[in-house]
Amino acid sequence: MSDTAQIRPFNEGDLDACYAISLATGHAGSDASDLYRDPKMIGHIYIAPYALLEPGLTLVVEDRDGVAGFVAGVVDTAAWEEKLERDWWPTLRRHYADPVDVHPDRQTADQRRASMIHHPAPTPVEILARYPAHLHMNLLPRLQRRGAGTLLLGTWLSAARARGAVSFHVGVNRQNLGALRFWSTHGFSALTLKAGIAGRTCWMGYDPPSGNQVIV
Repeated sequence: MSDTAQIRPFNEGDLDACYAISLATGHAGSDASDLYRDPKMIGHIYIAPYALLEPGLTLVVEDRDGVAGFVAGVVDTAAWEEKLERDWWPTLRRHYADPVDVHPDRQTADQRRASMIHHPAPTPVEILARYPAHLHMNLLPRLQRRGAGTLLLGTWLSAARARGAVSFHVGVNRQNLGALRFWSTHGFSALTLKAGIAGRTCWMGYDPPSGNQVIV
């Protein structure tokens, strides 16, 4: 990682940058700017609720050009999904129409995200039982493959363990080969669900080594 880059806690002044990072990495790791009319659609789902409702487990990495990445998550995914249903989705549902009358194959990128807001898919129960904590991480290309992701992940895992987290999961777009390699390299293993559910998401789980230090 560049000597000028640093990891620090999220503050509210970082929110616009985090929205922009979500968009810039939102197409299987590539820039999704051309796909969305509303540039905040992805961030409404994958960073803003964490940053605003669980800021203690939201970290950013910043270099001389500004915030270039973030990691965010929670230690109890089941409780988090209930919190979103109570405190986050209702406001967005009033703002974005439910595209229920548009066949999924004909929905725009914005409509697909709006559908996720109105009908969020719960994390599979068998994953919740085994890997209750989860996280999301996004880095702009200028900090990728330079060690920033490793340090960001290790810092977050240590903070989550201090809050009682023991095992973790991520959901990765199967088309995002770079992300799949990253998580696999850092100890996350692809999970096979008993129900045989297949889709865009590859669920991956991680049990950190025992002891006080998380090794990534």
